[in-house]
Amino acid sequence: MKTITFIGNGNMALSIAEGLKENYKIEVVGRDSKKLDAFEQKLGLHVEKSLLDNYNIEQKTVMLCVKPANVEEVSAKLQGKAEILYSVLAGTSIEKLKNNFNTSAVVRAMPNLAASVGKSMTTLTGDTAYKEESQTLFSSIGTTRWLGSEKEIDIATALAGSGPAYLALIAESLTDGAVKQGLKRDDAMAIMRGLFDGFGTLIQDIHPALLKDGVMSPGGTTAAGYAALEQGNVRNACIEAIEKAYKKAVEL
Repeated sequence: MKTITFIGNGNMALSIAEGLKENYKIEVVGRDSKKLDAFEQKLGLHVEKSLLDNYNIEQKTVMLCVKPANVEEVSAKLQGKAEILYSVLAGTSIEKLKNNFNTSAVVRAMPNLAASVGKSMTTLTGDTAYKEESQTLFSSIGTTRWLGSEKEIDIATALAGSGPAYLALIAESLTDGAVKQGLKRDDAMAIMRGLFDGFGTLIQDIHPALLKDGVMSPGGTTAAGYAALEQGNVRNACIEAIEKAYKKAVEL
């Protein structure tokens, strides 16, 4: 069983490890032994744990899951040369990673928190020699898409990486709207969850515009609600959300 060495033990590292733990051996490296123990406990199985200072990454498959601002500090504490460095750091270029980490190859990956339930949409780019291996690795946590440039993965970060937060806002807002009209909170939450579950399947094969047209009867309830969303400029707000998130990824 191949070993994946996680540098960093935050929420994203845990989500990815949750998806990989059935098919890969997990190692985790961090600064705080208590946090490493907590990581192991949440993961629910034994993992090799090491402190960051002078950790040797020689010929390891490394999953870098630290904050972008900590790249220089973290890299200075490592020894050896990794076989491959997978980075999930938003907006952190391959050039910067190669300048700071001793590694034979770099692949940037942008999964999302659905990795923990095997439903991540993970975009990838980097050294093409590892294209197949990286897709196999991240297929363990969901769906993958190899992109041709770093600009594209920064845009994808704004869409798939940040997307769960946008959809959570929509889900919460729709539920609040139902409660406002008199539906019990528990009922509204259950109905919203069923809505998202079914929609997730439908959208795999049907274009969004066709899906909308199929639901919207002339002069009906959907048309009335849809008009309110357009009046509230929801479409443009979503477009601007991608733009703002992409620009922030580039800034990072």
